[in-house]
Amino acid sequence: MISFAKRVLEYTQGLDQAGFESNTMIFDATVRNLELIGEAATHIPETVRQMHPEIPWRQLVATRNRLIHGYLGIDNDTLWSIIRDDVPMLVTLLKVLQGNQ
Repeated sequence: MISFAKRVLEYTQGLDQAGFESNTMIFDATVRNLELIGEAATHIPETVRQMHPEIPWRQLVATRNRLIHGYLGIDNDTLWSIIRDDVPMLVTLLKVLQGNQ
């Protein structure tokens, strides 16, 4: 999960939202890695999820489902907010979790 999240940050580094939206290759690669984060979250054992409620497991899976299946869609403003606000925090939380294992 950490590697997928780091890719999201790497792909979007130095871009603003307009630059992100206009580069279809970066957009698609970023969305794919967000999907992979959510897919990986589905494989985390429930015991680990319960021990680390600070990580938004359900939200990660829900975002994955919305991206893959197009449930209600995710508008670009929300997507950009996830990239800028949520992914950096997720990397930090996952590194802490990884260090505790």
